[in-house]
Amino acid sequence: MNKIIYEDCMQIIHDNDVEKLRNKAFLITGASGMIGSYIAYVLKTLNDNFEMNIHIILCVRDKNKLKKDFLNDKNVEIVVQDVKEKFNIEGNIDYIVHAASPASPKIMKDNPFETNVANTVGTYNTLMLAKEKKATFLFISSREIYGEPSNEVSMFTEDGPLGQVNPLIPRNCYAEGKKAAENMCVSIHDEYGINTKIVRLAHTYGPGMSIRDGRVQADFLNNVLHNEDIVMKSDGSKVRTYTYISDAVNGIFKVLLSSNDMVYNISDDKEITIKELALVLVSLSQKSKLVMEIDNSLEKGSAAFTKGILSNAKIKRELNWKPKYNVYDGFKRTIEYLKEVDS
Repeated sequence: MNKIIYEDCMQIIHDNDVEKLRNKAFLITGASGMIGSYIAYVLKTLNDNFEMNIHIILCVRDKNKLKKDFLNDKNVEIVVQDVKEKFNIEGNIDYIVHAASPASPKIMKDNPFETNVANTVGTYNTLMLAKEKKATFLFISSREIYGEPSNEVSMFTEDGPLGQVNPLIPRNCYAEGKKAAENMCVSIHDEYGINTKIVRLAHTYGPGMSIRDGRVQADFLNNVLHNEDIVMKSDGSKVRTYTYISDAVNGIFKVLLSSNDMVYNISDDKEITIKELALVLVSLSQKSKLVMEIDNSLEKGSAAFTKGILSNAKIKRELNWKPKYNVYDGFKRTIEYLKEVDS
């Protein structure tokens, strides 16, 4: 296991009530993605270092994309299927984290129908499995469900108000699919008593992320790793928060294991513009510099939402969560990891 991932896993373990996971069965969909694989690494670390005897079930569409650390692990069962298909898994399952979803803006832009179906039909099938197994279920949702806020709203809280999402814009397939999936989580809890949880993540980055999926942070990292200048095609004034992966996964485990409520935002404390993010990455590079070539073009496939930051007050107050890594330190760790795995 990579050193940085191992350090992150140990920090998450020491900050959570992980004893609840001893001798349990845990299914992760989207297990080859950044979030799914990090959750799996935490469970593997619990087995390897603390003899927790967790049965780890990893659901992936392509086994070749799964991290090699999991391929010959006696505690790991690999299920190769698309979540759009009905599950047929034997045996007990105690926890399910549904993290399978297209994350690339390029895919959302070019394949909006498939993106919507992955989030709606995929969530339906996974929830039906949770109902069958009477499993605790956690859905990985997104800041995009909040849409574009009114001028009076600068920060989104879990109890609203929501902004506007136009269902007639194909790129909103991701937001609309996530919204429908959240409603299914609430509905199956109300109708059948299934213990469902929802976490809404903002922009999340770290080891395991793709640097070729078209997101701004991915493009910037790709530039830095290849000693290229970061060329900005806009003024970089959009404001976001960027959450390091171990902070996000730490929050996920807190919600899964210790929360009384259903829905929680997980986001970093610090708001940062895209230009400021570029400057942070330039400062971490030996050769890159920032070049501004403003032509007012839009980011590739980016959501139309320009305003609205996630409030993390609820998860801080109720679950004692707080981010460990600021943007500088988080991206420094990410670059160190990427240089090692690409070398």
